[in-house]
Amino acid sequence: MSSSSHEGTAALDKALDVLDAIGRSPQGLSQAELSAQLQLPRTTLYRLLAALVARDLVRRDPLRRVYVLGMRCFEYARAAYAMPDLVAAAGLELRALRDLTGETSYLCTLDGKESLLLERCDGAHSQRSASALGQRKPLHCTSQGKAMLAALPAQARDALVRELPLPAQTPHTITDRRRLQAELKLTAARGWAIDDEEIVPGVRCVGAPIVDSQGRLRGAISVAGPAFRLTRERLELLGPELVQAARRVGAQLQATRAAPAPGEPEALEGERAFRGQFPRWSARGQRLLWADTLAPAVHACAEGRQDRILGDAELPIEALLLHRRGVLLALAEGALLLDDAGGARALPGWPRQRLLASCVRSDGTLWACVAQGERWRVAQLTPAGDFSGGWLLSEPVAALAWDAEDALVAAAPESGTLYRLEQRGPGGGVRRLATVPRASGRLSGLALDAEGGIWSALHEGWSVMRFAADGSVDRVLGLPVPNPTDLAFGGPELQRLYVTTARDGVPLEALANAPLSGRLFQLPADVAGLPTHELDWPLD
Repeated sequence: MSSSSHEGTAALDKALDVLDAIGRSPQGLSQAELSAQLQLPRTTLYRLLAALVARDLVRRDPLRRVYVLGMRCFEYARAAYAMPDLVAAAGLELRALRDLTGETSYLCTLDGKESLLLERCDGAHSQRSASALGQRKPLHCTSQGKAMLAALPAQARDALVRELPLPAQTPHTITDRRRLQAELKLTAARGWAIDDEEIVPGVRCVGAPIVDSQGRLRGAISVAGPAFRLTRERLELLGPELVQAARRVGAQLQATRAAPAPGEPEALEGERAFRGQFPRWSARGQRLLWADTLAPAVHACAEGRQDRILGDAELPIEALLLHRRGVLLALAEGALLLDDAGGARALPGWPRQRLLASCVRSDGTLWACVAQGERWRVAQLTPAGDFSGGWLLSEPVAALAWDAEDALVAAAPESGTLYRLEQRGPGGGVRRLATVPRASGRLSGLALDAEGGIWSALHEGWSVMRFAADGSVDRVLGLPVPNPTDLAFGGPELQRLYVTTARDGVPLEALANAPLSGRLFQLPADVAGLPTHELDWPLD
């Protein structure tokens, strides 16, 4: 190796050491702390930090005068973290296990010779297990690790066990390979594994592997807590419960990885919105209509043309709906109709109650979500101001859309849940389709395609996500802005996806890295969307 190559590798090693040290310190490290910890000269450290800052891998907090991880690390993590379907599928089961036991439940995956923690649902007790998300743990002394090892094909398992280091974490840690193999055979036979104070003294854990419909290992779920609460007898009872929960998670998973839609997002020329929302494709006008809800204005964008402002409103816009005579704007007080000739008129009889979400059914009727006491009702709103039938939910929904089978899809951002509201039985049926973890962003807006897919923007998540008809995630599209707010299919064949975004609430530092925040985006889709229907609401 040449001396220049050796020097380049040494510099790379030092830069990675700096990145690792900062990554291990959530509160950040000052330059002096880094220099002392890594034993690097200040001039060398300064050059390394300057290079990392320039690549946005590290940023300097000017108030606390420390260095923390930059947004590029977040983007890399999102690219590597290619299993949001696993986290979404496991969310309900993790909460159920937490509620069943009162202890902390975990989701992890196999990453090389370690387990990687993906999700956690904290237990109800003040003294509880609390491993950090992203933490890596050995395989030989954790219930998740042993459960995943036991679920591997025999040849792959034996090869991995031969390579594993088996350090003793506690006096109870298994450090003999023959004993570990025997425990793995027992685990494979019964379906679940135990960590009996093998990694942390005084903590026990029980785990089961998650295997998808094609027999591929995808991860493991577990429950952990203090040994005085999780006795051996209790672990024996919980093991079968973990197995059933893991099977339910695995049954939701597709064997193939999410495939991105073709094309890159394109920001359309036009005015930036403080908070863009409610995109609606008008087949009659062959244009997309959407609203800036905070600096109240209606925007219009014809296919292939620049986005422009169609008209202003005096009050914040709470909904935009296509009407058979123009565009209906639900305002903070009353409603306004912008007709096709450019005129505006107040709409009589509009309900005073705030519509948290609204959509139009194929028959022209209006459906909305409103607060009702301590619960929320999703129902049809009549011109007389009455709500007819519908469903009562325990949380508010922020977006509604009718699917091709005449069921209503609802997005609840507080819990990250997609609901399917079916018109059957007394009061209809409510089914949870999917749950998105908070770390992925908040569900914002809905658009449905002709193949049964459900699309939603992830506010604070820099992306748009597509759910298959069974609720599994099969597509994640990255965006160059943090706060996408809503989306709609448009274009002559409804094969173009439009996404509104916001710059309100974006920190200045993030805004500097996302200058297109507030713009309308478009990208080609490989599926056609369902049409947007016009509201048949009387004008007199």
